[in-house]
Amino acid sequence: MLLRLPTSVSEAQEYMTEGAVPIGGATLVWATWQRDGFPDRAMSLRELPEANTIEPEALGAAVVLSRIDDRVPEVLRRAAAGVGTGAVRRTATVGGNIVGSTLRCLLPAALVLDARAVILEPEGVTETDLAEVLAKRHLLLSLRWRTPVTSNYVKAAAEPGGPSPLVVAAALHRVDDGRTLLRVAVRSEDEVFSESAECHGDADAEDLLRTLRNGSLGRLPASAGELVGRQVTDLLARAADR
Repeated sequence: MLLRLPTSVSEAQEYMTEGAVPIGGATLVWATWQRDGFPDRAMSLRELPEANTIEPEALGAAVVLSRIDDRVPEVLRRAAAGVGTGAVRRTATVGGNIVGSTLRCLLPAALVLDARAVILEPEGVTETDLAEVLAKRHLLLSLRWRTPVTSNYVKAAAEPGGPSPLVVAAALHRVDDGRTLLRVAVRSEDEVFSESAECHGDADAEDLLRTLRNGSLGRLPASAGELVGRQVTDLLARAADR
């Protein structure tokens, strides 16, 4: 297998045209390749500056999870810290977790940040939403978002070898017209649900939870609903203290 390591976007586009298979940390694909055979050409973005940024409102797809620190919002930082073991986090990448993994531990965090995806195609660099990236498995260069007022994240305990652990991510945002929006995303049994609710001046946690339950979060089991309730209450208390 020939591994390409582009240092510019134009180089990466050239290698894509050659048919190089994008890889991240390869923590998930390596076993598949050992079983099914290795591709003739592969490409890693680990030397590409655009894929390695860590900023308050941007995170590169080639960044390994162990490098994610307090430069990014808490919800994303805690999501990365909860993935696998230390050895996994030192190898697994942002792009691999979101696009290449079925667990997608970072996805709820990215959704509540209302993150946009910067993708690389042979024709150039474009920006799109996460739903399209997941559906079409685009090559992710980076995530971009606006800094939230506050955010939080919790991953429930799980039995080894059992179902994927429950994950709840939440964030409060001030939008351009002055409104405050609550965004919540939940991973439950390998499905991810997300909803938003507007925070009116007199709205409390119960009001917001009723709005969230009217959407897809209403399909969650009771245990998940309780965890969502605790996270929303915590988030509103944090915002009140600011």
